[in-house]
Amino acid sequence: MGDAYPRAAERMAAVADPVIAQVGALLHQCPQALSLAQGMVAWAPPPGVGQAVAVALAQTDRRLDRYGPVWGEEPLLEAVRRELIEGRGLDLEGSDLLVTAGSNMAFNAIAQVLCDPGDEVLLPLPFYFNHAMAIRLAGGVPVPVEAGLVADPDRLAAAITPRSRAIVTISPNNPSGLVTPPQVLAAINGLCHRHGLVHVSDEAYADFVHGSVPHASPGRLPGSGGHTVSLYSLSKAYGMAGWRVGYAAVPRQLMGALAKVQDTVLICPPQVSQRAALAALEAGPAWCRPHVEALGQRRRQLLDAVAAARSGGLAVELLGPPDGAFYGLLRFPCSLDGAALLRHLVLGHGVAALPGDSFGLPPVGGRGLLRLSYGMLGAPDLEEALGRLFQAVAALEASGR
Repeated sequence: MGDAYPRAAERMAAVADPVIAQVGALLHQCPQALSLAQGMVAWAPPPGVGQAVAVALAQTDRRLDRYGPVWGEEPLLEAVRRELIEGRGLDLEGSDLLVTAGSNMAFNAIAQVLCDPGDEVLLPLPFYFNHAMAIRLAGGVPVPVEAGLVADPDRLAAAITPRSRAIVTISPNNPSGLVTPPQVLAAINGLCHRHGLVHVSDEAYADFVHGSVPHASPGRLPGSGGHTVSLYSLSKAYGMAGWRVGYAAVPRQLMGALAKVQDTVLICPPQVSQRAALAALEAGPAWCRPHVEALGQRRRQLLDAVAAARSGGLAVELLGPPDGAFYGLLRFPCSLDGAALLRHLVLGHGVAALPGDSFGLPPVGGRGLLRLSYGMLGAPDLEEALGRLFQAVAALEASGR
């Protein structure tokens, strides 16, 4: 008995290891490597963010030192309400608002509230790895559904069981960059309503649309507020990943349960980050737009590089079209599992990208997938990173691995 060591709960074995941490460890071994892995942008927040925080600190505003309301401070909630109604057209009848430490935390809280042990959440493939992890942590079962890159509502309907609690959509999509047409999101939302499910709509990349298909939140649909969770983040368009601020519109009937999770985990959103968030929202979409539009040039660079690689004889292709976010999902010859592929890329060729395994898409039939993120690199570094990537792919193809 005395030789026994404390161990983690058995359910933790079913939770995937965080892939970004694995990439980080490899990059530490290879400092000269370039990363197409983590989903961040290169720009800093609006200037008003730092100014607002500096003013609050200079005024020794003691509210920064104290707990605040569990949902968030009213000035920020009001700014979020205006942004969602006037800017995004959401129907908030039946919804309330919650500020969290990033939209990842909001999803985790929703999973905790929805899932009794064994309850199921449907995740159209490819899914976002943190979604599957959060569902497992809550005792639920993530159910990957092969519904197509544009999720087919009929295939999702066929996957519903008596244990189903929610369907998750991500548009613009992480990892594919695909923008789901508004009519498809509306059909999935109606499916959820008919079956008594929650539609969790992850819209962290709502401002990143580069093609002809628009993004329209299913939360815009009349009467959707009672069964729709709409998740948003300041990490992407406002360049505030490290400030950890997100917000959600959630069905009002879930707010009591969500308060239990929020109070236990966070108590309240950090006061200083809320000041920063309020200043960011005051800068508004007009500040974000030129930064997002500039990413369109990096997207074109990615598309051209893939086309050139194909012309050079490499059997590579982008699934998509990658018209949103700042991702592309590359298919290429590969039979390595995710861990081995990461080592091949980083240690062998000085470039990092995320393997398809992380998104529920392991190699099949000698073809693998990589998520490529172009949000952090300028044109010269992106050119170099893609050159290294295609060298790594060519080496795999030549070796038959």
